[in-house]
Amino acid sequence: MTDENNRNDEIDKKEDAENIEKEEFNFEDEQVMDLPMIPLRGLSVFPNMVLHFDIGREKSINALEKAMIMNQYIFLAAQKDENTDLPTPEDFYHIGTIGKIKQMLKLPGDSIRVLVEGICRGRIDEILFEVPYFKCTVTKLEDDEPEELTPKTEALMRSILNNFDEYLAVNQKLAPEILPTVAGIEEPGRFADLIGSHMDIKVEEKQTLLETLDIDKRLEILNEYLVREIEILNIEQDITTKVKSQMGKNQREYYLREQMRAIQEELGIDEDVEDEVDDWIQQLNKLKLDKKIHEKVEKEIKRFGKMQPASAEASVSRTYIETILALPWRKEKKGNIDLAKAEKILNEDHHGLEKVKERVLEYLAVIHLSKSLKGPILCLVGPPGVGKTSIARSVARAINRDFVRMSLGGVRDEAEIRGHRRTYIGAIPGRIITSIKDAGSKNPVFLFDEVDKIGADFKGDPASALLEVLDPEQNKEFTDHYLEVPFDLSKVMFITTANTIDTIPRPLLDRMEVINVAGYTEEEKVKIAQDYLIPKKVKEHGLKEDNIHFSERALRDLINYYTRESGVRNLEREIANICRKVARKMVSGKKTQFRITEKNLENYLGKKRFRYDIITGEAEVGVTTGLAWTVVGGDTLFIETTVVPGSGKLVLTGQLGEVMQESAKAGISYIRSIADKLGIDPNFYKEKDLHIHIPEGAVPKDGPSAGVTMCTAIISTLTDTPVRKDIAMTGEITLRGKVLPVGGIREKVLAAHRAGIKKVLLPAENERDIEDIPKNVRKQMEFVLLHTVDEALEQALVKEEK
Repeated sequence: MTDENNRNDEIDKKEDAENIEKEEFNFEDEQVMDLPMIPLRGLSVFPNMVLHFDIGREKSINALEKAMIMNQYIFLAAQKDENTDLPTPEDFYHIGTIGKIKQMLKLPGDSIRVLVEGICRGRIDEILFEVPYFKCTVTKLEDDEPEELTPKTEALMRSILNNFDEYLAVNQKLAPEILPTVAGIEEPGRFADLIGSHMDIKVEEKQTLLETLDIDKRLEILNEYLVREIEILNIEQDITTKVKSQMGKNQREYYLREQMRAIQEELGIDEDVEDEVDDWIQQLNKLKLDKKIHEKVEKEIKRFGKMQPASAEASVSRTYIETILALPWRKEKKGNIDLAKAEKILNEDHHGLEKVKERVLEYLAVIHLSKSLKGPILCLVGPPGVGKTSIARSVARAINRDFVRMSLGGVRDEAEIRGHRRTYIGAIPGRIITSIKDAGSKNPVFLFDEVDKIGADFKGDPASALLEVLDPEQNKEFTDHYLEVPFDLSKVMFITTANTIDTIPRPLLDRMEVINVAGYTEEEKVKIAQDYLIPKKVKEHGLKEDNIHFSERALRDLINYYTRESGVRNLEREIANICRKVARKMVSGKKTQFRITEKNLENYLGKKRFRYDIITGEAEVGVTTGLAWTVVGGDTLFIETTVVPGSGKLVLTGQLGEVMQESAKAGISYIRSIADKLGIDPNFYKEKDLHIHIPEGAVPKDGPSAGVTMCTAIISTLTDTPVRKDIAMTGEITLRGKVLPVGGIREKVLAAHRAGIKKVLLPAENERDIEDIPKNVRKQMEFVLLHTVDEALEQALVKEEK
């Protein structure tokens, strides 16, 4: 601490001495002097040179102020590295220029602009102190100028003057008016300094000129610099001339690319477009695409290399190129189809559905043998919640392929399938290409879900666009509007799902093989709940197997009275509902074990929502039980008829569709034709009004399966004969009384079984469909095959005892 105080005292004493001697200082008489020093960044000052520059560093400002207080003389030295903010004595040259401050002006931001005139060269002998500014002992350096010019010196000056004239001609940054000023200087040292100060060379090179005191040597170095710079400028001008005259494509591209690189560096753009283009070309070569595709993509990549990276067009081109390169053109998931493994996985994931599993395994076996996917597309058709989507997922797992799902429900824009053309703003590929890109392989299992709910409007017809995708003869060269190049979809295994085939366009349906996935029986639902749903939901809700137990009777009540479906989706929701309530009770109380039985089921789910034991009571006149198919499975229909005096009107209520209305009219015509045989007044259609009603009027009903049911109900009413309650029937009729076959037999019989019906009347031609009904249901029910309406009357009407 004492040394520093002594040092400061010495500085103060020296400054006091300087103030005393200020009036006595004469620059011409002094050879060695103590001067403030300013390190200059990127700038060299020569003697006899007047220039201005800005200073902002604290030390430099202090030195400037001290010089103004003293005698306005200051020493200027160039920094070795202009990026050094706080230089030390090792960071600047020790030979510089003694200058005199002519003018100073304070600028906004605490910086100062100073005008300085260079007086002579100087050399730092000692740095007296560095804080609060650099102060140095400086010795004047005089040029070694001869009294008279030697021939060598005069020759060098003429050569330099000629070269400087040529330099001004090729350098557009300097004004030609400088030449007369330079030519009028006779002193060779000043002549060299003035030319060197105007040249656009490095600080190190200017420092070399400044440090060279020998005049001839300085002139030689200056001449070398001039010759070199003229050559460089001529080369630059030659390159510019060649570019303008378009002498070569490669040279032009190189020059423009170099210019672009320089511009990007100046703008601070880090991305190197050239490197990016080279990387894309390498990726493209690795893909080994067809020649036409390769050439198109390569052309697009080279086109991108010529664009401004920040432009909107470049952004569109970049997205296109990255999409093309990201597609799995050659990448496939390898692996043989193991039927035993596939069968095991299907059985693990699904209970029942034997025919569906059998057909899927047959399909996989054919693919394994033929090594080809050409053939019909599988279409899984069935009610919601029966496992159509999960079957497709299991197939993908069984054959070790990626799984991709695309829902077509509500899709109305063709661009969803084929993509948008790149001329549109925000264009993207279609969802098929996007999904395959995300999957990362060209042979995934691709599921089109809800194909029966696809729409169409002014934006196009997606169903028609799917024709190419699902046709094995066409999809090998599927062309997405965005890609504009064909992509091979023939290795993709396409599977579709639907609730009904009625709304699937015929051309699209023609490319599919329909596999009906029927609803589950009560026994199957109980088994599914025990083996799949309950363990899954117990785990999801943070419970353990010991915490909750469902009795079998509780499950049956849950199935019959709280869900009304062919699948198990609502059953899964209700099980989750019970698990949530159990979880809350466990957290709120100390009880950890809960048993769900048929007695306490209402405590968890509330009152029963559905009734399946409705088919009870005595036989009634004019009331028959029909069977109907819906998208959620089979259902029972109660058809009521009544006859009142009138004028022969037919009243139909209950939201009946056109097909059911036609069935009713056909039934009445048939009854009129056999009225005598049935003992019915032949004029009943003139004197009585007939009213046919199907309850649940808020639900629309239609279909060709209620003809025999309505005909039986009308005959029962007209003959005043009761109809048996334990019988249900289905079938369409003709005007001759024949019973025609209908669809949905499995679902309808399962609905009758749930309703407690023991006998079902079916069209004779539906005999083959009885095999699709589960064995346990077939054992509990009796089936009667009908050829005519008379046979239905024989079975359904209650005969009078004689």
